[in-house]
Amino acid sequence: MATATGSLRKPARKTTSKRPAKKKPKSFKWQKLAGKNDEIEQVIRTLGQKKFVGRAQRYDEEASFPFENYDDMRRAGILAMTVPKSLGGLGVQYADYALLAAEMGRWCGATALTFNMHACTPLWTGHIADDLDMPAADRKQHKKNRELHFSRIVEKGAIFAQPFSEGSSAAAGKAPFGTSAAKVDGGWVLNGKKIFASLSGAATYYGVLCTEDKPDASVRDTLFMAVPADSEGLSIVGPWDPVGMRATVSRTLVMEDVFIPDEQMLLPRGVYYQAARRWPHMFLTLCPTYMGLAQAAYDFTVAYLRGDIEGIPVKRRMYPTKQITVADMWIKLQQTWALFKQATGEARVDPSKDDRLRAYAAQYAVMENANEMCRLAIRTCGGQSMLKSLPLERLYRDSRLGSLMLPWTAELCLDRLGRETLYEPGETDDA
Repeated sequence: MATATGSLRKPARKTTSKRPAKKKPKSFKWQKLAGKNDEIEQVIRTLGQKKFVGRAQRYDEEASFPFENYDDMRRAGILAMTVPKSLGGLGVQYADYALLAAEMGRWCGATALTFNMHACTPLWTGHIADDLDMPAADRKQHKKNRELHFSRIVEKGAIFAQPFSEGSSAAAGKAPFGTSAAKVDGGWVLNGKKIFASLSGAATYYGVLCTEDKPDASVRDTLFMAVPADSEGLSIVGPWDPVGMRATVSRTLVMEDVFIPDEQMLLPRGVYYQAARRWPHMFLTLCPTYMGLAQAAYDFTVAYLRGDIEGIPVKRRMYPTKQITVADMWIKLQQTWALFKQATGEARVDPSKDDRLRAYAAQYAVMENANEMCRLAIRTCGGQSMLKSLPLERLYRDSRLGSLMLPWTAELCLDRLGRETLYEPGETDDA
C-alpha cells in the first residue's frame, strides 16, 4: 500500500500534485535518540496521543492521506527509524521495529500501515540484505546504491512506498510479476500496473517489484526498483473508497515506458528471490499495525466501561457480563502478544522450520484476533460505542482487512501451515 520530496500538506481530494523539496533542518530530534528504543517509543506514543488520534476520524471520513502525521514524524526523525546508524539513521532492526510499529498502530492504523511500506525499504536493503549471498561486485554496488537511497530519507525526509499487488498470484510468490523491467543503456524501462498501491500520491519513491524482461522469465528474475514519483510515464489512476484503512490512499499505479537509471535498483539481481526464501519474516511486517489495533480495541473497551470516554461518563464496569468479556479480551490479547513477540524475535536468515511455521501462525493469529477483539469490544460496549465520533467503529473496519493482505493472507497462511506441517520439502504422495 507520490510527491516530490518535501513538506507534506493535505492535498485536494483525488489529486496527484507534486510538492516541492524541502531540506531537513540541521537539528533533528532523532539524532539524540539513536539507539534508545524506549525513547523512540515515547516519541511515537506522544505523537499518537497528542496528534494522530485527533486526526484519524477526518482522514478516515475523507479517505485522505495523513500528511500531517508524516510531517510530525519527519520533524521527529522517525522516518529514519530503520536506516542504519552508520548512514545517519536510528539503526532500529527487525524485532525492535516490530514493537515500535505496533505502538504506532495503536494510535492510527493507516499511518502505521503506510509507514511500514516506508520502513521496510531500509530493512530489506539494510541488515536483511547483509545476511544474504551476493557476488563481491554486486555487494559493492548495492552498498553504494543504498547509501544514495538512505541519504534521501535522512537528508531530505523522502518517503518510500512498496506497491506489491497486481491482481494475480505474483505477490504471493507463485508467479512472476506482470510489471516488466527491460534493460537499456544506463538503466531500465518499466511497464506495468500495481493495484492497491498504498501512499499513492504521497510517496517520494515507489519500491516496485517487477520481472526482468527476458525469455523464460520466472520468479527468480524479480527486481526491486525505486521509481521516483515525478518520473515521466508514471501516473496514479482510479477512485479510492474502501471499507477500511481508507487513509492509506491505495490507488492504482500505472507505469508506461518509465525509465529509471541503474542506481535506482534497491536490490541486485536475484537477491529479492533469495530474501523471500531465506528471510521469510520480511513478509511479517504488516502484523505490527494490527497488533496495535488489537491493543487499541482493548484500551477503548476498558476506558468506555470505566466511564473515562469524554462525553460518555457513564460507568458500566459493575456488570458481571461486561467483566467476563473484558477478561476474555485480556486473555486473547496476551496470547496474541506472546505469539507476535516470539515470532518477530525469531526473525533471521535461514530460520528453522518451526520458526517459519510460527511466523505463519503469528500472521494468522494477529490478523484474525485483532478483528475478534474489536467484535468483542462492540458487543460489550454497546450501541453508543459505534458512533463515528468514537474510534471503535473505525478500528473494526480497519482490523477486518488485515486477513486479506498479501503476500501472507489468512488463507495462504493456513494453506502453508497445513501443507508444511505434513510434508517435508520435496515429499509427494506418489507411489
